[in-house]
Amino acid sequence: MTAPFDILTRIAERGPALRLAEQKVAQVVLEDLAGAAAASINELARKAGVSEASVTRFAKAIGCRDVRDLKLRLAQATAVGARFLQPASAAGEAAPATLADSIHADILGALEANRGLMDAQRIEAAARLLLGARMVYAFGMGGGSSFMADEARHRLARLGLPVASYQDALLQKMVAATLGRDDVVLAFSASGRVPEMLASCDIAREYGARLVAVTALGSPLAARADVLLPVRTLETDFIFKPSASRYAMLMVLDVLATQCALLQPDQSKERLRRLKYVLDSHRGDSGPGKGPDSRQPLGD
Repeated sequence: MTAPFDILTRIAERGPALRLAEQKVAQVVLEDLAGAAAASINELARKAGVSEASVTRFAKAIGCRDVRDLKLRLAQATAVGARFLQPASAAGEAAPATLADSIHADILGALEANRGLMDAQRIEAAARLLLGARMVYAFGMGGGSSFMADEARHRLARLGLPVASYQDALLQKMVAATLGRDDVVLAFSASGRVPEMLASCDIAREYGARLVAVTALGSPLAARADVLLPVRTLETDFIFKPSASRYAMLMVLDVLATQCALLQPDQSKERLRRLKYVLDSHRGDSGPGKGPDSRQPLGD
């Protein structure tokens, strides 16, 4: 009898270290556990756009004897934990009463699904690259990824890191052409398949810059990354609601920025103290009973 293990956690832990073709299989599996458990090896390979040999290698890479063992473990995970793998309204609970409840539930679902994808060693490796960089360039394009590039600039600047953000495709290429071995690109893309973003990252890597990518497992951007911090998108059929994937990317960024601060605690504390001092003075929070212990945010 084979030793039991949590296959979903295993995929999350080992996913970023897999070969690109195996990451594509992982993405297909995570998107539809029940479907993957019922699919043939040929169907899995077709959905992932890889060879059947890649499906077999994926199964063995995550600790299964073969594809049959993989499908069995997926079926068990689906049967045992189905109500924990579905949105609350689909798991036998009451449907959200309001629009706010519905969107709140989607956000929580995205955060929960992505929590298991975060690996402490990869977060630290990415943080050390950022801390050692001459300059950090945050790239994002489109909707949520553009926002994330600017948010990265805000988070890292507070810690004294030299950082800039770029969203324009042509400007990204121009900047990428100026980079060198001491620079790091921090790229955000929910899909990892934006041609212009890939082109900019290719140029940066051509000149020696390192790439930290917050993106989907098995994507072209993931294949280019020196350090991959994977995110999983969970889109619904409610087309009017903004994608919850940006909350997953924001969680990854917050963990990454916090890790940067913890790796240099003395410098980070002093820089945050300065921010506190300047902001308290600006807002008039430095009078009696206000300044030192007020809990106003370091920003606004």
